[in-house]
Parts: sequence; structure tokens; C-alpha cells
Amino acid sequence: MKRRTLLKGAGAAAFASTLPLVAHAANALPHSAPIHVGAVGLKAQDAEALSAWYQKAVGLKEVSREGSTIWLGVAGQRLLGLTQEEGLRLPGQRESGLFHTAFLLPSREALAQWISMAIAEQLPVTGTADHRVSEAIYLTDPEGNGVEIYADKPEETWQWVAGEVQMGTFALDVDGIMGTLGLLPPRWTGAPVGTSIGHVHLKVGNATRAGKWWSDALGFDAVSTRRDAVFLSTGGYHHHIAVNEWLSARSGRRSDRDAGLDYVELIRRDGGEPMFYEDDWGTRIRFV
Repeated sequence: MKRRTLLKGAGAAAFASTLPLVAHAANALPHSAPIHVGAVGLKAQDAEALSAWYQKAVGLKEVSREGSTIWLGVAGQRLLGLTQEEGLRLPGQRESGLFHTAFLLPSREALAQWISMAIAEQLPVTGTADHRVSEAIYLTDPEGNGVEIYADKPEETWQWVAGEVQMGTFALDVDGIMGTLGLLPPRWTGAPVGTSIGHVHLKVGNATRAGKWWSDALGFDAVSTRRDAVFLSTGGYHHHIAVNEWLSARSGRRSDRDAGLDYVELIRRDGGEPMFYEDDWGTRIRFV
């Protein structure tokens, strides 16, 4: 990724002009909410190659191995499970599944450090955006899984109208982000402590039906609703989960032999018994 390329593409969101927004400066909401995302599991054709990519491009570290699964994370916290399975096929873009896993950095300065690394390493970027609530950069891993690297804007700057958070897709202020480093030289040494999965964005066949399921079955609040996408959260975050049909309208349940999204792991702040769910498109959700 060249900085000039990043600047030229600053207004182009990852996949659509309707892509929602994210934020800056660390806040407590993503993980102090009653329910938040803990980890994501992917089924992989080549788990070793994917692991190497996520370590380089996202800055995760290997935490452990369990059978055919490689666990990656930060400071010992497991965030991403890559499970090797033989005979998997790579699904088409218009099939249901993962739109992106969004890795939340703890500060705008950390995002600047990541950008400096991405420029130095010439990482291919698929889009960038200021979402009013966050600042984000988008990539795609070697097996076609979407990835977002973002930092939240201060919670007090988010605007809510009639119970809905105001998001959108605007040009990313790359110079402003990089300016947070001052005169210090960039120094990215991997994803910093405090990095987490802030939200997960899913491709579904019917966004309205999927949004209702997340509300009725799992207790999430719809915080931004459109005809073709619904953004949901708990505790007033801009979104922990999003469902859209931008590419996948009318798609059905995906095959168990598809590579890509396996499950989303959610954490209840107040604990509770483990519970397991599955949506109409084959995504498994587990509370731990």
C-alpha cells in the first residue's frame, strides 16, 4: 500500500457507498456492553498461510494450537481461530457468510502506526472510510475473508437521532491520523494491548429477517436500520453486529464445505451458561 494510493482512495469504502461508519479514541463501550464479540472462527484451506497473513497484516500473535485449530490474538487473549479442513471450497462473493471481521485498535495513534506499517509493507487495501463513529481501512485475506482495521472516535462525538446512531461513509483523513504521531518515527511492533474484535459484519440473504433474529433470539438492539442492512449492538455501542444483503440478496444457507466463517463467539458481561445458536444462513453463534 502506497500512501498516495491510500490518500486517493480515502473516500472509497470497502464494498459500497452505503457502508456504515466506525469511530476514534479509545472508549469502554465495545466491551463494557452487556454482550460483545469475543472471537471469530474461520474454516481454512490453509490455516498456516492464513495465520502468517494475519500475523503480518493485522499484527496478531499465535496464542495456542488445539488440534487442527491455530489460535491468534493479542497479549494471550484469543481473538481468531483458524481451523484447517480438507476439501473446502472458497465460496463466491454473492454467497452468505462473512463480510468482514473488524479489529478495533485502542487509539487513533495505534491506527497511525498500523498505516505506517501497511505503507512500508505495500499491503493491498480494498477501501478506506470515515464512518462518523470510527475511522476504518479494509483488506481481504488470502482466502477471501474481509478484514477491517479501525479505531473508534470519542463516544461523545457520536450522534443519535430517534434512537439510531448516525453513520455513513466519508473520506478518511489520513493526514490527520498520521499527525497524531507528531515528530516520533512510526514504530509498529504488532497489534497493541487492548486490540479486540469490535464488531463482525455478516452477509445474509435477507437483512430485515436477519436483524429481527438477532434482536428476538439474542437480545441485540437495532441501532441503524436500512432496507438492505441492519446494525445491532448492546449497551449503546455503534454496532457489535451488522447484517447486509448488498452482495448476497436472496442467498440461502451456505454449504458446510465452504471455507470462511465458522462461528462468532459472544461474551456476556454478567456470565451465564454457554449457549449455542445458528442463523438461517449457517452461521453458528456461541455464548461463552
